[in-house]
Amino acid sequence: MPLPQDPARSARVLRSARTPTRTTLLELFFDLVYVVALALISHDLAKDLTWTQGARTTVLLAAVWWTWVLTTFLTELYDPGHPEIKALVVTVMFGVLLMTTAIPQAFDDRGLIFAIAYVAIHLGRAPFVIPALRHQQQLRQRPIRTTVWFSVSAVPWIVGATVDGDARLALWSLALAIDFLGLWLAYPVPGMGVIPPAHRNATAEHLAERFQQFVMISLGDAILVIGMAYSVHHAELEMAASLVIAFITTLLLWQIYVYKAGELLPGFIKAARFPGRFLKSAPFTHLLMVAGVVVTAAGFNLVTHTLPPRTPPSWAVVILGGPALFLLGRACFEWEVFNRVSPSRPGGILALLTAAPAVLFLPPLAAALAAALVLAGVALADVRRSRGRPPEMPKPSW
Repeated sequence: MPLPQDPARSARVLRSARTPTRTTLLELFFDLVYVVALALISHDLAKDLTWTQGARTTVLLAAVWWTWVLTTFLTELYDPGHPEIKALVVTVMFGVLLMTTAIPQAFDDRGLIFAIAYVAIHLGRAPFVIPALRHQQQLRQRPIRTTVWFSVSAVPWIVGATVDGDARLALWSLALAIDFLGLWLAYPVPGMGVIPPAHRNATAEHLAERFQQFVMISLGDAILVIGMAYSVHHAELEMAASLVIAFITTLLLWQIYVYKAGELLPGFIKAARFPGRFLKSAPFTHLLMVAGVVVTAAGFNLVTHTLPPRTPPSWAVVILGGPALFLLGRACFEWEVFNRVSPSRPGGILALLTAAPAVLFLPPLAAALAAALVLAGVALADVRRSRGRPPEMPKPSW
């Protein structure tokens, strides 16, 4: 005889007004695995400064980022204190750990481990969430839609792991495009349509805090690179100078992120007419900023070791390109929050591009110093622009 079902139990898995809006300790514990993942990605980029490695780094970073984004959205939509959700977060953490161990050889003999772990993470959500929503038929369709899309992208992920070289890169890029497009289109499925806007709500404090925390994690990767490199090469004066420049650069990246859009992110989500649309755009703007920090950390890895007399072109691309990529993402983020872009963002990017030809004739420390000075100029412009003005309120463009 079947046991009686409790409709209230399905409702309890959903985030409600009684659910704490602050990040839980389990979510913070979950984030720890990404510190290692980002460190390995930036380290591999620094070891092989080629366009092929750059493309591979982009794919690996985007895949790792997407596991964090979808898990964050999960704890945004469902109660992170519910037993099923807790179990799912821990399971995903183990899957990301497997992906992380495969990162250094993901395009060699550990590609299948990386792909299977990634696919299992995204397809494995359904067995946890769908049964918990058995009395919520409309909400139950949300994980069904995402499972359909990830089932489609699983094919190029797994097939790509069985081939080598550019073929693997192409198939994995296709798989990521499918995964990203699914979120952008709200996971449309024939006969079911898209996820309704009413099912894409956002809790301002929780969602803003989660994205802010991951930016801090990426900056933590930069600090980790600085500390590890200097602990090995610490006798030379040049290494001491590179340590100071790298630390100041990291501090400036943090300052540029939090001022003011980063501080006002919760208010922005509250002010938006459709807060759930932030779930659509935030992953992409923050991915640009995180990528910028990862590339910058790879540059730190270069300048805190033995330095050539002149900056190689590939080094210049990384040392100056990382901050430029961060500023590009920060400009998109600012448009997201204020519906405008400060001139200092494109101005900083232009300054970095202008400095690129000159640093080719100078030591790498000069290139790192040039990047730090440009970021300092951007941060100073932020302070000067707001001095004596009333606090700016978020103005979402939606």
